[in-house]
Amino acid sequence: MPVWSFLEEYDLSGKTIIPFFTHNGSSSGASSISTVAELCPDSTVLADDSFTYSGNNVDEAQSDVDEWLTELGYKN
Repeated sequence: MPVWSFLEEYDLSGKTIIPFFTHNGSSSGASSISTVAELCPDSTVLADDSFTYSGNNVDEAQSDVDEWLTELGYKN
């Protein structure tokens, strides 16, 4: 809910949002991508580039996040 409150309070119109979710059970952010899109109707939400990570795999998190950022072109 804190993220939803943030998205409701701040105007991200014209911005590109690439969702990053962590969870400990529900997959794919449990429809969170559609909620982000609803809360930010004037933003571009890149659902296909989103990243979801299970808390059960935190030991591999650094390398997986690095790989994701590299694929997006944000890290070399």
